[in-house]
Amino acid sequence: MTSTTHPTGPGQGGPPPVKLAFTTPEGRRRSAPARFGPEARRDRLEPPLIRNCILDDKAERCVQVRLAAPGAADPATRTLLENETGTALHLHRAFAGTGCESLFPQVVGYELDTAEPFLLYAPPRGKRVALTQVIPASEQQDFTRALLRALFLLDEQGLVPRGISPETVLWNGRGLQLWGLDAVDRAGRQRTPRGAPPYASPEQRLGEGTVDSRDAVWSAAQLLYRLVTGRAGPAEGPPADLGEHRVLDRTFRAAFDPRTAGRPTPARLLDVLQPGETARLRLLVPADETRPHREAFEEALRLKRQVPLARPGEESGPDAGHGTGEVLCPYCLQTIQLDLSKLFVADNKMQYRKPLDVSGITNPVVRDDVMRGAVQKCTADPDFPEHVIPVPYLMNGRPLTVAMVGQSSTGKSHLLTQMIAAITDGGLEPFGLTWQSVNPEQHARFVRERVQPLRNGNVLDHTAALGLDDFARFVESLLITDARGQVRPVAFFDLGGEDLVRTDSALRFLLGVDALVFVVDPALALPLPTLDHARQRWGVEVNRDGDLAFGTVLDRLPKNGPYLDVPAAMVLGKADLLRFQPPVDRWLSRPPATALDPALVRAESRDVHSLLRRYAGQAWLRPFDTMRRCTLHIASATGGQEDRGRYPAGTGPRRVLEPLLALLAMHGLIEVPGGAEALAVGETPGFETVPGQRRRARSAGAGGPAGGDDQ
Repeated sequence: MTSTTHPTGPGQGGPPPVKLAFTTPEGRRRSAPARFGPEARRDRLEPPLIRNCILDDKAERCVQVRLAAPGAADPATRTLLENETGTALHLHRAFAGTGCESLFPQVVGYELDTAEPFLLYAPPRGKRVALTQVIPASEQQDFTRALLRALFLLDEQGLVPRGISPETVLWNGRGLQLWGLDAVDRAGRQRTPRGAPPYASPEQRLGEGTVDSRDAVWSAAQLLYRLVTGRAGPAEGPPADLGEHRVLDRTFRAAFDPRTAGRPTPARLLDVLQPGETARLRLLVPADETRPHREAFEEALRLKRQVPLARPGEESGPDAGHGTGEVLCPYCLQTIQLDLSKLFVADNKMQYRKPLDVSGITNPVVRDDVMRGAVQKCTADPDFPEHVIPVPYLMNGRPLTVAMVGQSSTGKSHLLTQMIAAITDGGLEPFGLTWQSVNPEQHARFVRERVQPLRNGNVLDHTAALGLDDFARFVESLLITDARGQVRPVAFFDLGGEDLVRTDSALRFLLGVDALVFVVDPALALPLPTLDHARQRWGVEVNRDGDLAFGTVLDRLPKNGPYLDVPAAMVLGKADLLRFQPPVDRWLSRPPATALDPALVRAESRDVHSLLRRYAGQAWLRPFDTMRRCTLHIASATGGQEDRGRYPAGTGPRRVLEPLLALLAMHGLIEVPGGAEALAVGETPGFETVPGQRRRARSAGAGGPAGGDDQ
């Protein structure tokens, strides 16, 4: 916070107004002529700039926090502004109209997907207490209560202000306003070093342990000591003269404990100062409207758990040829095995027309290396168009084929590109998996033509439509080695959505698929005002009937019982469009997974299911309702939206690998607690296994659907 946050208004004789377009906290787009005052750094050590602003359409005064182009080019700096925006919007949703909103900065609007992103606040209320030597005794009690109310309300939302200091707390003699939203973090996250003594707690300065609301209690105690005595307190424990200040000593002595566990919570302190205040404040927060949708998710899992598992030998399609040396050709769906007389390598035009004879190569190392770059022509179906298979695909057991499903323009290609890029960046290593390209030349071309342009901020072309006689488009394949040393080819396929509804050969390909990724476009599924601008840009409308491609695939797959048993993942893609919308904000801001926790996978699935069921309707959940093993995920391939044909700061993929990790676990390549089955449908509670027990438990007041948890 600097003095520039106290606007006096831009000069009337300055430059003419500029047009400013932004999104309001309600998700609507607004455009207004804007005039700006002088600009300064908000913090001398940080890139964000701050200046006063007048929006001339309503003569509205505000404060703009922005990043100039050089600072905005740094993804980490953008992330800080994005997190601040998310916190401001979170507080607006939680407290607007409750009377508590005045405790925090009021967000006016934001625009982040641009070369110079910015955030607009209403003018601050009060002045920084850094400008005050001591606070009058007549105001101390009101100040303390207001500060603790703010900490308590943040704690109730799972948020912790890590930047409380005389620079970030404002006071006008009657009311308090807590700024510094750029330093707010979620409780339970790993601490990172932040702040300086005495206002940052010892653990926070060192970055030890996890973020805790009692970090803010330490900061508040130090701030109060400064405002009562006029001097800063010690950095490591209670001030020596604390006993001379009766109110501080009686109420806040434990707050100066250098250990987190020794400090009281904001709720405990507030109830000491003002008994019953926490109960009153809790009544102001709106009730959870997601509960019926969460219960529906748990009931759906309970029904899936009641279906007997397929017995060995009953599998169809993808298991053909297992253990015989034969594999299923992913194109013509006929069985094929390695034939050394049908091998080819690329010629100088990169066409596989040059025959390869390996009979004269006696060195096994050289032989394997040569064959790794070779392909075999598949002639299993003479009526099918000519196609080739990489040789390593035929030498490492039954391949696992993964197909992306969804209408065109849903972001499937971007998601698949970033998914494979995450693998090649070592994203599988924490799970005990390693990778190798099936065909080095093919992989190098994929990186050159897809990964590098996307990472450099270029928008990839949409997947071209297949011809009527074409077959499914093979994108990339990798050799995945699991923790037991077993190698398995994993092949990825991408289809334009229109191909699934008009190309029979593409549908026939799906009969042999091992895993499906259903990509949901939020602009098509969710009638939220936040998405109206994107729909207008792309010329699309909400489709309440679901994705036509989903239904086409599900109707074509062979069914063996009440559910389809092909493992599947549903992905709410382009999630950056909803990065400030609950529950997307909670998941998208999580760091990449380094272990598969079935409880977390289930919690994310439940949250995505609840979001789609609440706003999109059951039609968009048909894959989850139809597939017995189906997890749901939130992902963004780019981290933001394009601006004039490019991503302003390159792309920042988020959670792109989690859907594939779940599919690999369901296929046994990653071991998880409870087993692959529990990852998708949860473990069966004891009372589900006893006939009649569930009915007795409910009649006794046992509560919601079986198997529920509240992770």
